[in-house]
Amino acid sequence: MSMMKEFKDFAMRGNVVDMAVGIVIGASFGKIVSSFVKDVLMPPLGLVMGGTDFSNLAIVLKQATADVEAVTMNYGVFIQTVVDFLIVAFAIFMVIKAMNSMKKKEEAAPAAPPKPSKEEVLLTEIRDALRK
Repeated sequence: MSMMKEFKDFAMRGNVVDMAVGIVIGASFGKIVSSFVKDVLMPPLGLVMGGTDFSNLAIVLKQATADVEAVTMNYGVFIQTVVDFLIVAFAIFMVIKAMNSMKKKEEAAPAAPPKPSKEEVLLTEIRDALRK
């Protein structure tokens, strides 16, 4: 039972739970970005470029025969994937930049000096009186 308790303690730590939530949200965000690029961004871009459908852009390396499909290098899909990556990377950059700026604000706020105790105040008064 000790191993189960250790695993439970490990799994319930804040960092592990935060990481799991981040992975789930990141995967969902990746799907949203992929759909945005494929269904929203690329069609108008292809239209501007003369009606090009990026998902169909490919170089045929070997023609199809009756038995075998064509061998193609699908560089249009690669372009879409690169655009997906750039959007996700930019979004992550902005999130990290915002987090870093919040950390800097927390660090920049100086702590107020501690309030002297009654004894310290009394000792300071005695010291000052002895100086006179």
